Amino acid sequence: MLFLLFSSLADEVSPFNVFRYQTSRTGLAIITALIFVFLFGPRIISLLKVKQGRGQPIRSDGPQRHIVEKQGTPTMGGLMILSGIFVGTLLWADLRNLYVWAVLFVTLGFGAIGFYDDYLKVTKATTKGFSGKVRLLAEFVIAGIAVGIFMWIGGKPLSTSLAVPFFKDLLIPFGMFFIFVGMFVVVGAGNAVNMTDGLDGLAIVPVMIAAASLGLIVYLVGNYNFSNYLELHFVRGAGELAIICGAIVGAGLGFLWFNAPPAMIFMGDTGSLSLGGALGAIAVAAKHEIVLGIIGGLFVLETLSVIIQVASFKMTGKRVFAMAPLHHHFEQKGWKEPTIVIRFWIIAIVLALIGLSTLKLR
Repeated sequence: MLFLLFSSLADEVSPFNVFRYQTSRTGLAIITALIFVFLFGPRIISLLKVKQGRGQPIRSDGPQRHIVEKQGTPTMGGLMILSGIFVGTLLWADLRNLYVWAVLFVTLGFGAIGFYDDYLKVTKATTKGFSGKVRLLAEFVIAGIAVGIFMWIGGKPLSTSLAVPFFKDLLIPFGMFFIFVGMFVVVGAGNAVNMTDGLDGLAIVPVMIAAASLGLIVYLVGNYNFSNYLELHFVRGAGELAIICGAIVGAGLGFLWFNAPPAMIFMGDTGSLSLGGALGAIAVAAKHEIVLGIIGGLFVLETLSVIIQVASFKMTGKRVFAMAPLHHHFEQKGWKEPTIVIRFWIIAIVLALIGLSTLKLR
């Protein structure tokens, strides 16, 4: 909104030209989202404490110290993050851009699913939300609509193909079936972040790292000169998604202030599902679906640990890990929570750097 206002005045007041640059507005989105969460975070936490009473239910089969240390901590902190993201985006993004609305649609839709799941857990005092099949179906419907929009507004054949990193011209054409590929990426990203969210500060920092990396990617692929120089696939209009990435980083920083150990609030499925879905949607829009798997490799590892654990137990009756997801395995091995969290952050940074290296290795 402010972008449209200030850019309309730029011809008469030259300093307002700065608001026409995506880099400037990305920085403003970071600051806006951060300040918003800082200002309203304490009020939201107080409100959720009153409404939830005993807070988020803690898994009885999880690490026993969680029952003592984390009992009574409110959940649904994703509401803080989502508020910051939407305020930062709506103020500074070009709202005429359909990519922006499609990603916001996924973010809000997945957030609503997560909110309902959190609501059932809190009100019924159980760690189980609503039906997993219904939840996945809703996620695929939301993702399908967004991917369909990307395919409609994007240039052919790029918008219906899977771009392979390290090769400047290699595309795997799927045609209309690409909608299933895109849906899988978005839903997979949402649930991968959801599985990673299990320790104070564990998920939000890798999310910010991935968002910052994707912010650079969408800025480059959305700029014809930069994309041409780096031999990237040019995606007209995708650069505006950098503002959403900036808002995610800003809102994430604000949330981390309250989520740092010992956490005053958990993001819950409200936050983890929406953030993961947003990252997946941005990657699909920018045609960097495979690169997201590298940048978000930590989320992939956490998800694989669950898949391997379940498959091994069903096939052999034995568990590969002491506990899944992976971060709980290291807890059971005696690692302290801050040690696990910081080391996982380091892994996330390294994987993000590897993912960004694909921009030049072509």
